[in-house]
Amino acid sequence: MDDDTVARALGALSQVHRLKAFRALVVAGRAGLTPGALAEQLSISPASMSFHLKELLHAELVSQTRDGRNLIYRASFNRMNGVLAFLTSNCCEGQPCELDTPSCNC
Repeated sequence: MDDDTVARALGALSQVHRLKAFRALVVAGRAGLTPGALAEQLSISPASMSFHLKELLHAELVSQTRDGRNLIYRASFNRMNGVLAFLTSNCCEGQPCELDTPSCNC
């Protein structure tokens, strides 16, 4: 995974409706959801939902398949895991990260 790919994925997730849609698709798992079901679940207009799903599809964070007359969207777990791995690949100079100690004296 490279910087441009990760930036495109993070850019797609930086909009609140797309982030909520992606999280809903993660929860739905392999079954996925139709755009209508997502729009209803998130209280977003169907036209807006289509726009947001197109952006997630462009960032390859979701996949789209046709089931009869319906489009089914699913989270791309491989892409999501790749982005997370990229972000944490050099974490703590290769040492285990410990969050037991606070970083400030609050």
